[in-house]
Amino acid sequence: MSLMQAVKKALIKPRVLFPFFMALFMAFFMSGVMTLVNLGPVPFFIKAWMKSFAIGFCTAFPVAFFVSPIVQKIVQKIMQKMM
Repeated sequence: MSLMQAVKKALIKPRVLFPFFMALFMAFFMSGVMTLVNLGPVPFFIKAWMKSFAIGFCTAFPVAFFVSPIVQKIVQKIMQKMM
């Protein structure tokens, strides 16, 4: 197996993909809303939004990656208590 195949295999797992896409969508929409709230509809809105999104995603992905297993355990415990 080549190095590239090993990297692809390691990255294409729910453990990585779920927090990646969750962080991507959350950072995209949250940064858009917060930029609009803070700046309003200014001419440079898109540029400011993309800068905010980049910063937000770089923060959100590692947080989502490390926190999602903890959240899954919390949800499992809650579900066990409910049944």
